[in-house]
Amino acid sequence: MATESNDYYDILGVSRDADAEQIQRAYRTLARRHHPDVNKAPGAEDRFKKINEAYNVLSDPGRRRKYDQFGDAWRQIPDDFEQAAGRTGAGAWDRAAAGAGGGRGGARGFRSGRAAGGVVDVEDLFESLFGGRAGGPRGFGPVRGADTEAELTISVEDAFHGGRRKVTLPAPSGGTREYEVTIPRGVTEGSRIRLAGQGGSGADGGPRGDLYLRVHLAPHPRYRVKERDITVDLPVAPWEAALGATVPLATPDGVVRVHAPPGTPSGRRLRLRGKGMPNPRGDPGDLYANIKIVVPPKLSDEERRLLEQWARVSTFDPRRMG
Repeated sequence: MATESNDYYDILGVSRDADAEQIQRAYRTLARRHHPDVNKAPGAEDRFKKINEAYNVLSDPGRRRKYDQFGDAWRQIPDDFEQAAGRTGAGAWDRAAAGAGGGRGGARGFRSGRAAGGVVDVEDLFESLFGGRAGGPRGFGPVRGADTEAELTISVEDAFHGGRRKVTLPAPSGGTREYEVTIPRGVTEGSRIRLAGQGGSGADGGPRGDLYLRVHLAPHPRYRVKERDITVDLPVAPWEAALGATVPLATPDGVVRVHAPPGTPSGRRLRLRGKGMPNPRGDPGDLYANIKIVVPPKLSDEERRLLEQWARVSTFDPRRMG
């Protein structure tokens, strides 16, 4: 029986030389497909966690370099590894990698902590680079941890109302962790939510970095969101469109009454000012009701008689141009 690969590139389905845009595009496609709010299949949540973890590493240039160099052992390498290595001399990385089983070019080939010459001793690697053990570089003083970023997919309703929510995301040190996140009311696609002190660990007593959650709105069966404007279909009966009617419409903020004027054609957009996404710092978006005329699937005898009478007396020709 085939075993699912734990390689981050395989999980996202991208090549090892994929650029940042390709990685983000692959992540968004997979995250929306496997998000627990969308996909209820067994194993979807675990798959979603793996996708998040892979993206959290490969979307961060520093982490990705460590992963490419050290494979699964990348978690043992501190966030300021390259900065400290640079201060010990331009050739420090090459010397350390050579001591671990190959030069810089060869080091890229080892996975799960193995090089061509055998198992990589992370302790020896740190001693070669920093003159100390893997507890961290010596002599540089407290170093703040790296800021990290993860993707957070939420529903349109959660984005509209905001509030607190528990989410499971990749932890900076590897694996997953549950966070309690305050979602701002009216948050939009692509916005970032900052979780102070939840990023990478600091070195030599330095503070942790911050974790930034980039927000994505999950596809919704009814609402289509563009920036702060929301579009929703409004089904009406033929007689309501012809005679005019005030009909109910469900929105993220509750049911509202919408007036369709007499002679409203299918496809007309009715604008409801200020009924779109809230904006704590300015004007809210608008909501657009897209008229969709719905014909009864089956007519009663009386309905058929009245429609036939209407057809006889009407001079309207929908195919006449001009």
